[in-house]
Amino acid sequence: MKPLFPILILLFAFSANVTNVSFHQEGNKVIILYDLDRQADVSVYMSTDGGRTFGGALQHVTGAVGKNVPAGAGKRIEYDALAEYDKLQGEDFVFKVKASSLLENATVNGVPFEMVLVQGGTFTMGATSEQGSDAESDERPAHSVTVSDFYIGKYEVTQAQWRAVMCSNPSHFKGDDLPVECVSWNDVQVFIRNLNALTGKTFRLPTEAEWEYAARGGNRSAGYKFSGSNYIGAVAWFINNSGGKTHPVGGKSPNELGLYDMSGNVCEWCSDWYGSSYYGSSPSNNTQGPSSGSSRVLRGGSWFSDSGYCRVSNRDYDNPDLRDDGIGVRLVLVP
Repeated sequence: MKPLFPILILLFAFSANVTNVSFHQEGNKVIILYDLDRQADVSVYMSTDGGRTFGGALQHVTGAVGKNVPAGAGKRIEYDALAEYDKLQGEDFVFKVKASSLLENATVNGVPFEMVLVQGGTFTMGATSEQGSDAESDERPAHSVTVSDFYIGKYEVTQAQWRAVMCSNPSHFKGDDLPVECVSWNDVQVFIRNLNALTGKTFRLPTEAEWEYAARGGNRSAGYKFSGSNYIGAVAWFINNSGGKTHPVGGKSPNELGLYDMSGNVCEWCSDWYGSSYYGSSPSNNTQGPSSGSSRVLRGGSWFSDSGYCRVSNRDYDNPDLRDDGIGVRLVLVP
């Protein structure tokens, strides 16, 4: 059988849970083998120029690929190249296996911190077309921003998680699975320092750009006005349906990345100082916000917000000492 590819190179994703990748040809198919150390969504990409550029995820693949592939050694993917391409041209074919998964091994006093991998990418931040007339001046100009990979909380930090780290619960509305609230930006810094000491990991607040990219669905974004839908009632607890209180995390539908409550329930602190005109001069790569200021950024809207404040591009801000029963937090974990 004539080889499908004059030169075949294999490149695996820079992901801790994909290892021991190998390949061989069987007939008209390429067989890719790999080990996976935790359940993940797996996809395969091909480059014809030695890995400089990759197209979209390959479609004619079967086996250990797609959603929720279980952990295990010797996972097998079969790629039917000739079903996808009538003719393959080039000398330097490169394959890349990507796995995106939940990271569930951060636990404090028996309480897990469930994080979701957000693969980096470039997006338009700010007053994009679907935000319509609700967009305000500090959301303009819409501008291109690139962010790197990061993990973000599947949910807001709960009261059970806060208590596991801080041995206290400052919240007005009480319940282990309710989001923690009445925590200031400065309180959160203490929480993060303690959490990092207990776990040996590097948690932090999301930047405003990371928050918006994740809320929009990252590289799976469908372009919704709210996080996961154009219909706010499907994804958010807000003034019209909250009954004047917070609700257990995860009670509404998730967004494209499987993240819950990024619209409504509680506003979420970001790491950035707030600047009303910052978008006009914002760096395009991993922007960190202004270098100084008097207020910190809040995102996402809360149980007492109207729909306009729950949009993915809406910006809010307040004093870093403020404690309020509509303000909570969602964490980022550095890969």
